[in-house]
Amino acid sequence: MKKLVVLGGGESGVGASILGKDQGFEVFLSDFSTIKPKFKSKLNSEAVEFEEGGHTMSRLETADLIVKSPGISDDLNVIQHLREKHINIISEIEFASRYTDANLVAITGSNGKTTVTNMVYHILHNAGLSVSMAGNIGFSFAEQVARKKVHNYVLEVSSFQLDGIENFKPHIAILTSITPDHLDRYHHNFEEYIEAKFNITKNQTEEDYLIYNKDDDVIYTWLAHNKTKATLVPFTMETIAEDLSAFIQDNKIKINLNHNLFTMSVKDLAVKGDHNTRNAMAASTAARLLKIRKQTIRDSMESFQGVEHRLEQLGKVKKVSFINDSKATNVNATFYALDSMNAPTVWIVGGVDKGNKYEDLLALVNEKVKAIVCLGIDNSNIYDAFSNCVDTIIETANMKDAVRTAYELTEDNDAVLLSPACASFDLFENYEDRGRQFKSEVQSLRK
Repeated sequence: MKKLVVLGGGESGVGASILGKDQGFEVFLSDFSTIKPKFKSKLNSEAVEFEEGGHTMSRLETADLIVKSPGISDDLNVIQHLREKHINIISEIEFASRYTDANLVAITGSNGKTTVTNMVYHILHNAGLSVSMAGNIGFSFAEQVARKKVHNYVLEVSSFQLDGIENFKPHIAILTSITPDHLDRYHHNFEEYIEAKFNITKNQTEEDYLIYNKDDDVIYTWLAHNKTKATLVPFTMETIAEDLSAFIQDNKIKINLNHNLFTMSVKDLAVKGDHNTRNAMAASTAARLLKIRKQTIRDSMESFQGVEHRLEQLGKVKKVSFINDSKATNVNATFYALDSMNAPTVWIVGGVDKGNKYEDLLALVNEKVKAIVCLGIDNSNIYDAFSNCVDTIIETANMKDAVRTAYELTEDNDAVLLSPACASFDLFENYEDRGRQFKSEVQSLRK
């Protein structure tokens, strides 16, 4: 019996363990930290042997195959040691893809990937297809392959997941944007991060499609200098006349696939803003390639209500608006958020800085932000970047203090925006936990 070692006892690792067991592997899961009770319970119910609080190297070295959770860096000593032993180390999405014949639609990008993933799923679900959503969102892809067989998977995939692929091949890949992010994991080398993102297309053939943002200079430049076998389908806010393309003309989305034209008014989209128009173009293009009816796509885009923690309007407390953009874990995402603000804004920002360059936000902060509330353990970079253009910068240590401090700094018709531009792991479990705490504290102001 082949031995599978799974590193990491979270959603991804537990899912890989379940699939491994189902496929006849002898499975051992090892986590350097403490495994959460809900995952421990699942491992016990599946009779998967595991350890926590450290790695037993002698056991790891016996593996025929290792599945590594995306949060574990390739630079860690344990990973380097196992590679020196010539043990194959792959990601969970690579492992899961080996055991399904389902049609795969995979979405990546520094920003927009969660929204596009939800949009594609929404359309396919409304069309009555057998479909599930997985990857970097919701439940583990591997566990779904083991326990929830469907004909179509819509996968949100991160650069960390794409680092560990060998044969993973989506029929349709979508690349929404590439801006500097996670540079702490890529040796502060933007080129490494770009290559990781483009792994999404490396195994595609001429029969597969790469839908990409033509307005993104990084994506456009890479494609101009590198070859991919995939059939390319650009989307753009400009008007173009290409056989395979999605574009804007007369305030309408137009998708041209071999002279079969789909049109939809931008005004009919339920979610607003240029970034969401791009997201809708990308998702609708994927749906058209899958031959979904035009009216189903229009109805779906008119009913799609956006994603929790992404520019989520929480309503007003007295005359102050609150917006939850906890999913903004990088500068580019926060740029969109600040750009969308139409009222004087108290901005809650901070967390684990992933190599952020805040200068890209200076003009917007000057124009829109009246005060900054820091929510992180180390806020020195935020002070350095903005103390010359914002008079009031206050540090807080938890969400309750951050929300109450921000509210005290407002006047009638102001707004409070949580858009951290940083990862959440210093004070929160993840961006969802951060966003839910924010919503809870806003709700408590109403009492």
